[in-house]
Amino acid sequence: MNLAGIPYLLSVLLLLSLLGLAAAGKLLVVPADGSHWLSMREVLDILRQKGHEVVVVAPEVTLHVKPSKNFVMKMYSVPFTQEELEKAFKAFFRGSFEEGWILKRLLKAHQGMKTLSNCWVTSCERLLQNKELIRYLEESKFDAILTDPVATCGLILAEHLSLPSVYFLRGVPCGLDLDARLCPSPPSYIPRAFSDLTDRMTFLQRVKNLLFDIPNVFLCDFAFEPYSKLASEFLQREVTVQDLLHKGSVWLLRSEFVLEYPRPLMPNIIPIGGVNCAHKELTQVGLNSCLD
Repeated sequence: MNLAGIPYLLSVLLLLSLLGLAAAGKLLVVPADGSHWLSMREVLDILRQKGHEVVVVAPEVTLHVKPSKNFVMKMYSVPFTQEELEKAFKAFFRGSFEEGWILKRLLKAHQGMKTLSNCWVTSCERLLQNKELIRYLEESKFDAILTDPVATCGLILAEHLSLPSVYFLRGVPCGLDLDARLCPSPPSYIPRAFSDLTDRMTFLQRVKNLLFDIPNVFLCDFAFEPYSKLASEFLQREVTVQDLLHKGSVWLLRSEFVLEYPRPLMPNIIPIGGVNCAHKELTQVGLNSCLD
């Protein structure tokens, strides 16, 4: 058996358990654009082969989320152009891979994320304001929702439609997903992003690692506060993104401890890091589209 296919098999089996093994189920999908979509699309193709109905909701302007014979595509208009979206993605990734002084790297990453986040927030706002599309989703009687928490609109729709949610993710900015998963992430042996540290640290290195958590407080505020505001207005009650994240039924974590430092996981979190390796061309396409 091809070992690279095992993560896909795990993903499909878990989704089938929510959709129902005996009869065809109906799955709502709210994906995140970019390389995130490339891995998710493989899972959707298999689900369609198993006879399940898949409905994907996405904006008209995307990098990779395009119509397919394997799923129904429901699109909505957004005020930005293809060129503006591609520019935002490139700014984000170039900022993330910036080399040099740590404060400069953090500033570049912050600026890139802010630009891309503005596009995503605008897209989410347009989706929630599309009454015709929301009515269609309400009347469609879905069995579950599959979403990447980076596409925070999926969390809002899951709550509004009262659907069990499956998260298909690599991670969430500023480690918000770690808090939502109730997973310990002690700075004593789990290195923070940009720290250049390993899981073997001296006392001073652990202090340095702890200090790297401070920017996350500000990062979470500007990255997710607009979504919390949108969610509160749409759901007509005070709610935060972290409140919505807590309600995930299953977390399909596109990560693997072969390549990353190990950390505690909860029983509903399934590492499926191999989906990033099953087809190496997918990873290459995702990187090229963002960095060219």
